[in-house]
Amino acid sequence: MNLGELGSFLYAQPLLALTIAAILLAVLAGMLSASRPQLGHGLRGASYLGLAAAALLTVAQVAGHNTRSEAAFWLDRTRPASVEGNETVVSQRVDGHFWVEAQLNGVPVEFLVDTGATYTGVSRSTAERAGLRPDEGDEGMVLDTANGPIVARKATAGSLRFGGIEANSLMMAISPDTESDVNVIGMNLLSQLKSWRVEDNKLILVPKGA
Repeated sequence: MNLGELGSFLYAQPLLALTIAAILLAVLAGMLSASRPQLGHGLRGASYLGLAAAALLTVAQVAGHNTRSEAAFWLDRTRPASVEGNETVVSQRVDGHFWVEAQLNGVPVEFLVDTGATYTGVSRSTAERAGLRPDEGDEGMVLDTANGPIVARKATAGSLRFGGIEANSLMMAISPDTESDVNVIGMNLLSQLKSWRVEDNKLILVPKGA
């Protein structure tokens, strides 16, 4: 392998190139430490930073390819929906579900789009943050969850918006403190749409009138 081929190979493998450069800096630092201690100390510090950066990037790369890891899910953060023509598109995350960043009463909230949920629901902490309060005279309602039946409070959201989708005066369920902090968009919102479908790992929503 000539120098040109070696250069092309290292260019295609940036993590390997960074690791090799950091090792060479460490070796050079050791050679210069006796005659030029200040320069040797500086080069050694740079080599440590390079090795640390290579290690962190390697961990991130491995986590990104391991779609079941919590790190991969964290790196693949929830994003706002995109709008393509009259369609709102929500991309699938590494956990196989559709998550979207929406505006609940003008407050940014992360939602899981759950076609198995009858109602759109939020945790109590999310409701407080968005200024969402139980409706007057509400006596609660029983909902079946993965952890068994719960009693949720009914509330009415002024607005829930994401992409080109907007629902006003939407009935929502506020979960008790003992439940998960996951907020869900359920069928009471999805049923208001003209249509929704899944294509190529994307959830495509079309509002009425589009």
